[in-house]
Amino acid sequence: MEAIIIACIGGVCTAIPTVIATISSNKKSTALITYRVEQLEKKVEKHNTVVERTYHLEDDLKYVKEEIKELKHSY
Repeated sequence: MEAIIIACIGGVCTAIPTVIATISSNKKSTALITYRVEQLEKKVEKHNTVVERTYHLEDDLKYVKEEIKELKHSY
């Protein structure tokens, strides 16, 4: 009976630090993943801004080309 109690105490003494280490590691991993996702969101937002600006530039260029065409025909 004593051997079983000693084995249980030994198992608990081993399990508790393991659980603590696992929880700590998971918290660090979660923090890192959150940070990386935030950085990716910033990059995506920057990319979307560039795409939107490019669309407006292409639209403006189309308008300018039409005006040049009209001016060429008027002379």
